[in-house]
Amino acid sequence: MEIVRDNRAEQEFELDVAGHRAVAAYQREGDRIVFTHTLVPHAIEGKGVGSKLIRGALDSARDQKLKVIPQCSFVRAYIARHPEYRDLLA
Repeated sequence: MEIVRDNRAEQEFELDVAGHRAVAAYQREGDRIVFTHTLVPHAIEGKGVGSKLIRGALDSARDQKLKVIPQCSFVRAYIARHPEYRDLLA
């Protein structure tokens, strides 16, 4: 089972799938987390990897009581489609 990991040293949430790594880059600013971009390798696109990655990242933000600033269009679109995460918006 693939697990979303918070690589704090690189400021990226990571998800390894079939030998490829999807990442959601972020910057921490106090009690806020700014998602700057999401990258899903072409080989694993269209399989729900990006959604699983962002869901894990947002759940982590909630657990840490962080407010989310979605500069990344993928994260913005995910939150728009999943209203249960709108309370996280800064």
